[in-house]
Amino acid sequence: MATKKPASDYSEASIRVLKGLEPVKQRPGMYTRTENPLHIIQEVIDNASDEALAGFCKNIAVTLNTDGSVTVEDDGRGIPVGLHPDEGVPTVEIVFTRLHAGGKFDKGSGGAYAFSGGLHGVGVSVTNALSKRLEIHVWRKEPDGNGFHTLAFEHGDLVEPLRSQPAPRDGKKSGTRVTAWPDAKYFDSPAISHTELQRLLRSKAVLLPGVTVTLTNAKNGEVQTWQYKDGLRGYLVEMLGQHANGETLIPLFEGEQFASSESEGFAEGEGASWVVAWTEDGAVVRESYVNLIPTPNGGTHESGLREGLFGAVKGFCEMHSLLPKGVKLLPEDVFNRVSFVLSAKVLDPQFQGQIKEKLNSRDAVRLVSSFSKPALELWLNQHVEYGKKLAELVIKQAQSRLRSAQKVEKKKSSGVAVLPGKLTDCESSDITRNEIFLVEGDSAGGSAKMGRDKEFQAILPLRGKVLNAWETERDRLFANNEIHDIAVAVGVDPHGEHDEPDLSGLRYGKICVLSDADVDGSHIQVLLLTLFFRHFPALIRRGHIYIARPPLYRVDAPARGKKPIQKLYALDDQELTAIEDKLKKDGLKDGSWTISRFKGLGEMNAEQLWETTMNPDTRRLLPVAFNEYTPQEAAARFNMLMGKGEAAARRAWIEEHGNEAEADI
Repeated sequence: MATKKPASDYSEASIRVLKGLEPVKQRPGMYTRTENPLHIIQEVIDNASDEALAGFCKNIAVTLNTDGSVTVEDDGRGIPVGLHPDEGVPTVEIVFTRLHAGGKFDKGSGGAYAFSGGLHGVGVSVTNALSKRLEIHVWRKEPDGNGFHTLAFEHGDLVEPLRSQPAPRDGKKSGTRVTAWPDAKYFDSPAISHTELQRLLRSKAVLLPGVTVTLTNAKNGEVQTWQYKDGLRGYLVEMLGQHANGETLIPLFEGEQFASSESEGFAEGEGASWVVAWTEDGAVVRESYVNLIPTPNGGTHESGLREGLFGAVKGFCEMHSLLPKGVKLLPEDVFNRVSFVLSAKVLDPQFQGQIKEKLNSRDAVRLVSSFSKPALELWLNQHVEYGKKLAELVIKQAQSRLRSAQKVEKKKSSGVAVLPGKLTDCESSDITRNEIFLVEGDSAGGSAKMGRDKEFQAILPLRGKVLNAWETERDRLFANNEIHDIAVAVGVDPHGEHDEPDLSGLRYGKICVLSDADVDGSHIQVLLLTLFFRHFPALIRRGHIYIARPPLYRVDAPARGKKPIQKLYALDDQELTAIEDKLKKDGLKDGSWTISRFKGLGEMNAEQLWETTMNPDTRRLLPVAFNEYTPQEAAARFNMLMGKGEAAARRAWIEEHGNEAEADI
């Protein structure tokens, strides 16, 4: 008699390969925002905007149709419709059905889009996957007479293959029209936020001076049109008028600069446009874009602007001896009351996540900073009276920050324990800014000490693996030197889940675990998290514990086209594969780049460790929080994993979930 196959059986048949657009349908949240369909429509709008950015489109029109569909039309070149040379399928069909296909990958000289928002290549294929129906009309200028082409999809599948005919005599010679019917089952709400759509379209008009952007609501006949000839400046003045109570302190500072073919370290055309204003009170307005893509969570281009503005204002204050004794300016003093609109052009942008909310490209900090700082320095020294007004504002911000820090200092000044000898402390006493890195090993500790910003970053090297403190009694904790040093350095005594500990002695707002990116490093992370969860739970509850994420690999890519030599970092094998795929799509031959694997933090020099793991502008710091677990569920999981008497439960759990792990041997 045949035996029944157990439910937990893990065999060859367990591995499922998702093809075509299936991954998007299975996990739409990985590719788009699922609150409503706005983002899948934005992908189509972004394609039209990229045509305008490339100089081939003057009009973008969006229509909300009465049947719930949305139409986006432009007068660009029209998506190519001929057979793709490698795939043997109409190119327009590939664009809407293949996840990693598009003109945005061709960044070399003569590429269709030298600068574009498209990076991941998921774009409009996601729109297609998550729509009940999608229709495409393309007008193309062709040598043998202009052509008109149509095709249609349903649920991502081609239902009306490409049909081509001579273009009708309607006056339109080139362009693309896409109409999508979003599938409500993939979204929390089927309704697109009208306000968000208006803001998106208005921002496109701002960033594309001379391009007319239109929104038509067919349900009520309302038509809105945006065209900005004065670009960023007019937009910020309008936004400040709507949101800010205070008058601008100085006339708006605006500028732009882009790299030339002789610029060292940047590709030709990379750079930024910006307009900046300081106000004494009221709300601040901050908007940033990369290649016309809104980045609501900011990123490295905003960090570059902050660095550039800070350097220029600090230099002006020092040159004119404006700083009072004992006042040291920090970047937040300059940035606290600033409003800005920033539009960066980056040849090969790296975004956080598929929906591109935050720019991660490390080079963008230096790009925007190196262009904005000299421009503001020159402006301030040409307008000294306004520079002095600005200096008054930022000095006032610094003095306010110092007063609040002194209040905290008074509370904790009595009875401070002797700090551990191996602690390399920071200079600042502002715990909202200070951070301590608990570093695995003395070697890595040395690199961290040299690479850190001594103003606000402290280093505590740990020798060997920390004690598993899950079952250690609280009064026995300090018998372990490492735990004793951590507690004294942090400034908080061990406590229980239901205690209300005294946190007035807390010395750092961020406590960061920094260990190797391998299995041993993960083990040290688990041991430290066990210690904090069991004996310092208030630090987790209040969001003070973080995991620093150093890279496991470095990829050195040779120069290509406009792009200079690159150093790329990958956290794990998955990111390494993604980087290699990207380099191949950029036209590099397999093997033309070199891959280095960091055996440990000690192999990184100070500059690499700072750039990848410690610099607040470019690092990836993971906050530790409960998320889907309640504290009780988390305690049960810790007990099963870390309890000495839980070997049987651990074994059962490993047998059930072992296939989910990736072995690092």
